[in-house]
Amino acid sequence: MKAASIRLRSAVALSLIVTAIWLATAVITGRLLSDELDEVFDSALQETGQRILQLAVVDVLNREEEGVTRRITGLADHAEHFTYVVRDAAGRVLLTSHRADPSDFPVFATSGFHSDQGFRYYQEAAVRGTVVLTIAEPLSHRHEVGVEMAFALALPLLVMVPLSVVAIFYGLGFGLRPLEQLRDQLARRGAGALSPLQAEGLPSELRPVADTVNDLLARLETAFQAERGFASNAAHELRTPLAGALAQVQRLAQQSPDAETRRRAGEVEATLKRLTRLSERLMQLARAEGARLLVDRPSDLRDVLSLVVRDFGYGADAGRVLLRLPDAPVQSRLDPDALAILARNLIENALRHGDGGAVSVQLQENGLLSVENDGPAIAAEDLAGLDRRFVRGSTAAEGSGLGLAIVQTIAGRIGSRLQLHSPIPGRQDGFRAALALPTHDLQQMEERS
Repeated sequence: MKAASIRLRSAVALSLIVTAIWLATAVITGRLLSDELDEVFDSALQETGQRILQLAVVDVLNREEEGVTRRITGLADHAEHFTYVVRDAAGRVLLTSHRADPSDFPVFATSGFHSDQGFRYYQEAAVRGTVVLTIAEPLSHRHEVGVEMAFALALPLLVMVPLSVVAIFYGLGFGLRPLEQLRDQLARRGAGALSPLQAEGLPSELRPVADTVNDLLARLETAFQAERGFASNAAHELRTPLAGALAQVQRLAQQSPDAETRRRAGEVEATLKRLTRLSERLMQLARAEGARLLVDRPSDLRDVLSLVVRDFGYGADAGRVLLRLPDAPVQSRLDPDALAILARNLIENALRHGDGGAVSVQLQENGLLSVENDGPAIAAEDLAGLDRRFVRGSTAAEGSGLGLAIVQTIAGRIGSRLQLHSPIPGRQDGFRAALALPTHDLQQMEERS
């Protein structure tokens, strides 16, 4: 299961937190506004009742007959939020609003605010308690206003919350951009690029990470240099005693009259030659891992390949290597010595493990180098591991198991990849090794080396 990115996880968490804060703020605000609205409505109810009470007192005192009920006639049809009744001390109804039902107005023992049966009442008396006003407001009206207020508060949330989520997501992307740049800086590096990371301009939170990675890279570089140095020095130090031992064994074989001694000397000579070849491969491997593979001036790859193939034109392999080059120069800043090591190992591998036929070496204008030889097809499971160190195919031919590993090491450091095919595409047999040599995008190749 693929883990979510830091950006997505942070955006989701912050969005939930912001949404919760918005909702909590809206609920608290709604509660406070509701309490304030109750106070405003109560104040309006009280003020309206007091004004009506003054008018009712004047009306009652100016009447010629006592105890007569009068109903105020509405001038136009309208929503009436306040209804009222005016009673005398005996409870007789003296005055009502045009939609008031006296039976809905209880007589309260005290003046002030009261709530009962879905209404908010205000009662006040005048003229020493002989004129009593009771005014009512339906609580449904307040509830309706509260719902409208809550909707007015929630409506911005429906817009602001999604906008906040989007802003958080892109804001995190902007804030995490240095982390992505650090990741890209690491991703662009090749396997052999152990130079320190650029820590300038990084935020303070990422500087310890960059310093730790740089410290690790420095330790790896030191360890690799020690390993390469040991292999190179050991191989170099072995060359002289091996050459001396080989010369002594060859002299012994020539001067000894005993056939058994000459046979054993021949076996020792063959062993010493294998050790010599192995030491040479180890030196090449150390160079492939640690030496600089680019030079300042580009050179024509065709010239280097021609010299390498010419060396195989003598001895037992004369005439077996066929070279095909393009007519136009193939310029590259790849070190000629590195190209010679690469080509020599590919050609020797083809000569040693082929069926004795011709070996085809071809360089294309785009820098693709391929080496082909005849022979039975290699099983896929054996082919997959041939470019690993000290791995040899199922063959009786002599070899160190380092030739293709050296080529793969050089290919990896120049940003290429050794491709092995068996059988050769379009055929039923044969073996083909190919890789793209750098002729373009040299700056990227230099970063990898």
